[in-house]
Amino acid sequence: MKIAMGSDHGGFALKEHIKETLTAKGHEIVDCGTDSTESCDYPIFGEAAARKVASGECERGIVVCTTGIGISIAANKVRGIRCALCSEPLSAEMTRRHNDANMLSLGAGMTGNNMADRIVEVFLSTEFEGGRHARRVGELDAIEG
Repeated sequence: MKIAMGSDHGGFALKEHIKETLTAKGHEIVDCGTDSTESCDYPIFGEAAARKVASGECERGIVVCTTGIGISIAANKVRGIRCALCSEPLSAEMTRRHNDANMLSLGAGMTGNNMADRIVEVFLSTEFEGGRHARRVGELDAIEG
């Protein structure tokens, strides 16, 4: 799977860990930055990763900042993005099954490497259920105007 990734300085180490793990599993990663722990602004990198997903260049996206909140808000500003902040695997499963989330947000200050690995694994392997949920996702998309 081709996956866009982005982080700010607070999420850099976790992004790099996830990138290494996913590359080892055969996924193609498009790294939208940042490339260091030097202070930077999360909206830039959340938007960059989201645009790769929204355009279809990447199938899914993963963004990381210290809490996961700000960068998820940035990603969700891009039309066509449904980015969910998840701190445990059940939320990652349900947001794929019911919301067809195409991006995952993680908080590096809240989620350790092992938990992040499991959340990402579940997020990437869970399929959208469709059915009544497809109608609701359509309603979400209609809000974008």
